[in-house]
Amino acid sequence: MSNNIKGVLWGLLSAALFTLVSALAKIAVIEYHVLQILFVRQCFVFASALPVLLKTFPHGFKTQHPLPHALRLGGAFVALSTGIWAVALLPLTTATTLAFAKVFFVALLASLFLGEATTKTRVLGIALGFLGVLIVIRPGFDGLASLYALVPLAGALGAAVAVVCVRKLSQTESTATLLGYQAVFVGLMAGLPMFWLWKTPDLFGFVLLISMALIATLGQWIGIKALRLGEASLVSSTEYFSLIYAALLGLVLFSELPDAFTLIGAATIIFSALYMMQKEHRRKAALKPT
Repeated sequence: MSNNIKGVLWGLLSAALFTLVSALAKIAVIEYHVLQILFVRQCFVFASALPVLLKTFPHGFKTQHPLPHALRLGGAFVALSTGIWAVALLPLTTATTLAFAKVFFVALLASLFLGEATTKTRVLGIALGFLGVLIVIRPGFDGLASLYALVPLAGALGAAVAVVCVRKLSQTESTATLLGYQAVFVGLMAGLPMFWLWKTPDLFGFVLLISMALIATLGQWIGIKALRLGEASLVSSTEYFSLIYAALLGLVLFSELPDAFTLIGAATIIFSALYMMQKEHRRKAALKPT
C-alpha cells in the first residue's frame, strides 16, 4: 500500500471523527453553552500539546509578529465556536456544506494579503464556490433560507483568516510556537466566560463532553499523520467525505434529510474546489524544472 493510499485512508478516518464530533455537539449544545463545549475540548488539546510546550518553554512563546498571531487566534476562536453553534441552528449536512466556504475565502485572502497569483483558475473556482454557497442559502426564495446560514459562513471566514495567518507565520515561526499559541490562548478565550456560563454536567453530560474532546484531539493527530504520509492535495480532498458522513449521521441521529438545494450546492462547492486544486497542481508541476 503506497503512502498516498495510507494518507487518504487516515484522512477519511480523520474526517469521520470530526463529523462525529459535530454530531455530538448538536446533542451537547442543547444543555451546555457553546463556549463550555469549546473550553473542555481545548483543555484536551492543551494536554496533548503539553509535552511540546514544556520542552520549548519559554522560547516557544517568543515572537516578533504579535499582530498575525492575534488575527490567527481570533480567526481560530470564531471558527471553532461558530462550528459548534452552527450545528445547533442548522441541519448537520447544511452546516457542514457551508463550512467548506473556507476554501474560497482562503484563496481570496491569500491573493489579497499573501500576494499569491490571481489566476483565471482561482477566480473561476472562487466564483463557482460562492455560487454553491448561494444555492444552499438561496436568497430570493422566501428571502434568505435562514439567517442562521451566516453562522457557518462566519466560521468559514474565521478559519480562512487563521489559515492565511499560519501560512505567513510558518515562514518565520516554529511549529511549537504556532501550536503553543493556539493551545493556550484559544482555551483562555473560551475559559474566561466560564465564571458566568459554566454548568456542572451530570454523568451523561460529563461522558459526552469528554468523548467529544477526546475524539476531536484524536482526529487532529490522525489528520496530521495523514498529511505526513500522503500528498496534501490528495489528503485534503478527503475532507469532502464529511458531507457523506454528515448526511448519514443527520439521518440516523436527527432524522434530517438534506433538501435538493443543499445537495446541488454541495456538489457545486466540491466540484469547484477539486477543479481549483487540480489546476493549481498542474500549474505548479509545469513550473518545476525537468
